Amino acid sequence: MNRIDALIEEPCPNGVEFKPLGEVAPYSKERAYVADLDADTFVGVDNLRQGGGKAPSTAIPNTDTCTGYREGDVLMGNIRPYLRKSWLADNDGGCSGDVLAFSIKNRDEMLPNFLYWLLSTTEFWEFASRNVKPGKMPRGDKAAYLRYSVPVPPMAVQRAIVEVLDKAVELERELERELERRKTQYAHYRDRLLAFDDSVKRQRLDELGAFTRGRRFVKSDYADEGTPCIHYGEIYTEYGVATRQVVSHLRSNLDVRLRFALPGDVVLTDIAETVEDVGTPVAWLGATPVAIHDHCYSYSSDFNPRFLSHLMRTNWFVAERSKHVVRTKVKTLMIRQFGSIRVPVLPMSEQVRIADILDKFDALTTSLQDGLPAEQVARRKQYEYYRDALLTFKEKPVPASAGSTTEEES
Repeated sequence: MNRIDALIEEPCPNGVEFKPLGEVAPYSKERAYVADLDADTFVGVDNLRQGGGKAPSTAIPNTDTCTGYREGDVLMGNIRPYLRKSWLADNDGGCSGDVLAFSIKNRDEMLPNFLYWLLSTTEFWEFASRNVKPGKMPRGDKAAYLRYSVPVPPMAVQRAIVEVLDKAVELERELERELERRKTQYAHYRDRLLAFDDSVKRQRLDELGAFTRGRRFVKSDYADEGTPCIHYGEIYTEYGVATRQVVSHLRSNLDVRLRFALPGDVVLTDIAETVEDVGTPVAWLGATPVAIHDHCYSYSSDFNPRFLSHLMRTNWFVAERSKHVVRTKVKTLMIRQFGSIRVPVLPMSEQVRIADILDKFDALTTSLQDGLPAEQVARRKQYEYYRDALLTFKEKPVPASAGSTTEEES
């Protein structure tokens, strides 16, 4: 029996009490004055990070007030919950309507860190993904979250688990910091390699190639086998600079109404949650055409596709691209204006040489097979397994006469 099992055994021989999340930590009813907020105290979906944490906000809303949160509240992104964006607040502030702030009623009953870890488990995120309302940007069902059942073990157990998980995540963060250093080094090297003086000829993208927009397909169109496809959301979550294989397929009988990128094309997404993600490229190197979503464009040209994908990820190109993005709630690329960006035109042999160099460097920072990322992935899987196991409890039987109520959202 380990230390945590021993801590549970004496006070909870028959299991741990479970309660609806809304009974333990309902949504915050606080209001915050937007004029009092800044980049560190306003939280939107865009600046919540996948896997936990947040970056400074790049935009503050125009409203007078917004939902307020307090230090120790757990904030969760409610757009596309499968992205698993959450943060344990370490300050007071305000958040957008698409960020949910869970505020613990009684901190003598549940520790903020413990709730954060509970809402970081695979089980919770799978529950969140099952309870979404369909739409262009799927949102989670707020009422369903409040019904989610959470264990409430003794405080000594919570403290012991938090201590273990905090140490484990700090080890992972050390790896992440090293990976960020390598990515920064790679980006600097890539930008230097792809910086050209005025002696290099430049032409507009729309003079050198053609853009073709994809056609819409929906969740019910997917199949385990069939026509390979690329959905716009997969470009910045599943793929890197280039790919030869897809993660999704469509029913083959849909081919007549689809549009395809050809081998050697670069596929771009035209919408995203952030300006930086709009226009993210992936070079399609597969042996057959691939169906693309209607929020994707294929770009056909005589460029080496790997070279062009690397080029479109440089800081200078992203800065140019951002000039042609409509900054509404959903950021949208204006493809005609995007086509006016002037890019260097190099001999094919030079494009291939540069692409080969950058592919090798990229593999050291992003490949799941090489370098530090492989160690990071292995540790993360080990940590997630350990975390989920630590946060799995035997539920105490509820007497037949007992009932419970859940505080619904206001």
